[in-house]
Amino acid sequence: MTYAMKPDTIQQLDAYKAEVLKINGATSPDRAFTVAPSIAQNIELKVQESSHFLSLINIVRVDEAEGEKISLGVADKPIAYRTSGDRIPADPTELDSSGYLCRKTNFDTKITYAKLDQWAKFPNFQKLVRDFILSKIGLDRIKIGWNGTSAAAETNRTANPLLQDVNIGWLEKLRLSAPARVMSEAIPGTGKVRIGLTGDYVDLNALVYDLINNIIDPWHRTALEELGFVVIMSRDLNADRLFPLVQTVQPPSEMMAADVIMRSGKAAGIPVVNVPFFPASSLLITPLNNLSIYWQSGTRRRRIVDNPARDRIEDYQSVNEAYVIEDLGKCAFVENIQFV
Repeated sequence: MTYAMKPDTIQQLDAYKAEVLKINGATSPDRAFTVAPSIAQNIELKVQESSHFLSLINIVRVDEAEGEKISLGVADKPIAYRTSGDRIPADPTELDSSGYLCRKTNFDTKITYAKLDQWAKFPNFQKLVRDFILSKIGLDRIKIGWNGTSAAAETNRTANPLLQDVNIGWLEKLRLSAPARVMSEAIPGTGKVRIGLTGDYVDLNALVYDLINNIIDPWHRTALEELGFVVIMSRDLNADRLFPLVQTVQPPSEMMAADVIMRSGKAAGIPVVNVPFFPASSLLITPLNNLSIYWQSGTRRRRIVDNPARDRIEDYQSVNEAYVIEDLGKCAFVENIQFV
């Protein structure tokens, strides 16, 4: 039995589709159209605003599908020197040669007639529909950024619920382009980085100190606060880090010290942040503005289909995008962390 939308819902939905067509200069929602440049830019802005984490990283338009990184936030490499020979200027934005490659990603959504009827009761119906779609795009981008390991021709959401096969994300970029900045085990053959009195590091503070002093490029190490460095830590690690402080009965002086640690939210003096979909048993040291998503201008396509056979509308969107680490020298990543 098919579901019949209420007349008021049909009217509001038609107005929504007409507005989408108008601002993009398109004639029919059933035909795929290229989203107008200004509208595409606005969509990207709204996607970025849909997530606190996305608002702290870079989402940048590029003209070419492939090329050199833009080097956003990279101007702190040393340039001062002296020579008795020919002077050779340095480019403070010159980085590694990994570059970027934008790949087409589909962001297709469906909304049932029944749900549209519920939303039609509200005066901001068009905004509800728009924000529902854009928030899903934002969340999926975060999943890909942290968990993407490949770009399969045919993806499988059932086998890869964190969208591991949609695109190559930031952490995989580190594994591929800068393996020396990735620690998967402290002692070869163990497959673990053990934290505890009998482990490889006595606590996470010691691990973070070691990463700063031995993996982060030396010219960044004394300006961590100024450069906005943070420790992105998985929720399980942060819980394991703080749980003993609240679980153990301690003398008043030690209780005060524990309270300071919890309130500061820092590891080795660097702010600890939790972000959605970050892999368990892992941490990444980097400034948030060192992470970027590039999207290629002129590649956002859209098609809106009213599908009465399935009692829903379908919104088909796609855009070419890439996940980029601007400066690999500002990164240190550890996985397979285990408390012992």
